[in-house]
Amino acid sequence: MNVLMVTSECAPFVKTGGLADVVGALPGALAPSGVDARVMLPAYPALFPLLAKGIEVATFGDLPGGTGRLVQVEAEGLTLLLLDAPQLFDRPGKPYNGPDGLDWHDNHRRFASLAQAAARICFDGLAGWTPDVLHAHDWQAALAPVYLKQTGRTVPKTVVTIHNIAFQGRYGAHVLDELGLRRDWFHADGLEYYGDVSFLKAGLVYADHVTTVSPTYAREILTPRFGMGLEGVLQARTDSLTGILNGIDTGVWNPGDDAALPAPYDARNSRNKRQSRAALAERLSLDPDHDGPLFCVISRLTEQKGLDALAASIPHLVEAGGQLAVLGTGEPGLEAAFTKAAQDFPGKVGTYIGYDEAFSHLMQGGADAILIPSRFEPCGLTQLYGLRYGTLPVVARTGGLADTVIDANAAALAVKAATGFVMDEVTPEAISATLDRVMELYAQPGVWKEMMRAAMRHPVGWEESAKSYVTLYEILTAS
Repeated sequence: MNVLMVTSECAPFVKTGGLADVVGALPGALAPSGVDARVMLPAYPALFPLLAKGIEVATFGDLPGGTGRLVQVEAEGLTLLLLDAPQLFDRPGKPYNGPDGLDWHDNHRRFASLAQAAARICFDGLAGWTPDVLHAHDWQAALAPVYLKQTGRTVPKTVVTIHNIAFQGRYGAHVLDELGLRRDWFHADGLEYYGDVSFLKAGLVYADHVTTVSPTYAREILTPRFGMGLEGVLQARTDSLTGILNGIDTGVWNPGDDAALPAPYDARNSRNKRQSRAALAERLSLDPDHDGPLFCVISRLTEQKGLDALAASIPHLVEAGGQLAVLGTGEPGLEAAFTKAAQDFPGKVGTYIGYDEAFSHLMQGGADAILIPSRFEPCGLTQLYGLRYGTLPVVARTGGLADTVIDANAAALAVKAATGFVMDEVTPEAISATLDRVMELYAQPGVWKEMMRAAMRHPVGWEESAKSYVTLYEILTAS
């Protein structure tokens, strides 16, 4: 079976969040089931070195954003299809915004071009390879099923995966003609969304199937609290909505063979984790002789992640005997809050504003627990990395966090199944109370070690989830 994955980012080439990790790992997980999945994404500057190594497999003269060509190249175990359109993607900054932090003014043209090019591949194929399924990820690719449906074609089947419903790609109705979208589809049951065009809504309406990245999130987004205005659209599609839990690449995230760690360790012998803790303490000027738990945060610094409530809890964390290491970037107010905390609590709080992939591995290896108090979290990957590294997740009960972390309640502890700590609210008071629970069990080394072992044994790879995707693809193509 051939699957064309369409995405705006893919690890390890270009990454702003978990979407990139998922798309970078899923094709390899599907391969043992006979799925030939190829990843189509824009040729951003970081990907320019690969263009010279590939072969041109298609050209486009009239995409919404102008001309472009498609270059196929093998890299990092993936078959990439790079949309080379310099007028759209040869820019400084990040995939969606410039150095000033503002969204590019023509993002609608940029990602409509990606989606339309993907649809045309489905029409014409590529040198003997024709997709059986087009799998579009998030709003940036969500118009691809629309462009296919506009032709009246029924194949390939189409899937849209929601990685975060908060990001919808919403633009004024004036873009309809510019993007080549049908005006007679601009109505409440089609492209129209409160007078605008929503790329994500369009994909949810016209795709053959919709998935999201955890079973709990699939239920949550049917409600006004989590549906971000699209709950009605999804309620109409409950028979075609599936939550499939994300996995992680257990080859990349492996404490037994991680070059970012000073010494390897595993579930049977975790003593070397102390060496990673010492290295982390040195990196962030934390007290190396501290005997309480070292917590970490590896995240976008946003209120969605509950980090405003966590910042307010830092004095309690320190007073209770903890240390905190922070790696992330995001909202200026939160960057300032965590930077100030490091100044107010020297040796107890260390903050690195920015992102460094290798450092994130050291954080997972060196911390005792990872804090993820998200107000909503479609799946989350950092808690899965934490489980893999024996860094116990401290999470809110939402989305994929609820699906992957077993709370250290009395019943779970009694059968040695607990893998972390789950809170029901995201407030400074709730976080502080949960931190107290962590401190209590950290003071019991035998219990803590059993939790570490349970966490590191917990399945976090793609094996079962990949089977779910294969089953979905097979059902769709058989219908």
